[in-house]
Amino acid sequence: MNFTEIAELRQSCRSYDPSRRVEQEKLERVLQTARLAPSACNGQPYHITVCRGETAKQVAKATQGMGMNKFATDAPVMLVISEKPYVATAALGARVKKNDYRSIDIGILSAYITAEATAQGLATCILGWLEDEEIRKICGIDGAVRLVITLGYAKEGDPLRVKKRKDIEDLVKYADTVSEV
Repeated sequence: MNFTEIAELRQSCRSYDPSRRVEQEKLERVLQTARLAPSACNGQPYHITVCRGETAKQVAKATQGMGMNKFATDAPVMLVISEKPYVATAALGARVKKNDYRSIDIGILSAYITAEATAQGLATCILGWLEDEEIRKICGIDGAVRLVITLGYAKEGDPLRVKKRKDIEDLVKYADTVSEV
């Protein structure tokens, strides 16, 4: 499967099959691919906490405030993405350039995780609605929790939805100078 095929197949799953466990080999493949994600100064200023079983259920509950993310309870794996300190060079760059490289790096990490999960036949959903302090306590995490990614198998018959995206003209602007020879 090439990357475009993965991008076309990947969607936010909101209907997991709670009876299907994620095979350890597939989970490890996703995590090994995540390890390869680029980051500012190769600092990888994040940590992935893998939650399964009762811990996954507790984390799922901590993403369900105000009626959100009810489907998360059925996902057999929750990947909790938390912040770690910058390496010195990235910290300096972030301060000088006033850019939040850690958030960018976590976004790239999440893209790698969800793409590889799709390649492995797994479904994912990236959750930003969460109770940081509660998840920290559940998982014994000291860094801020930024995202939780649900991971599992979609229920049989879960349809591939039509992707609603902006037109390319609304997303892309060319600002180059091209000389014709």
